[in-house]
Amino acid sequence: MECNIDKNISSCNCSYEPCPRKGSCCDCLKYHLKSRELPGCCFPADAEKTYNRSFEFFASLVNGNKV
Repeated sequence: MECNIDKNISSCNCSYEPCPRKGSCCDCLKYHLKSRELPGCCFPADAEKTYNRSFEFFASLVNGNKV
């Protein structure tokens, strides 16, 4: 299966502009998981802009009913 970057990029909410993985979900997920992080698309817009992609931050958002 090939990655459809043109289709994926339209729903990618990553605000980190120089990101070379924008729209390449497989690469993005692989990159973040090796650092115990989740991709920006897992976070609400205001939380995504903090660039804190940690599992712990995500869990705190879940506990606070923000995700």
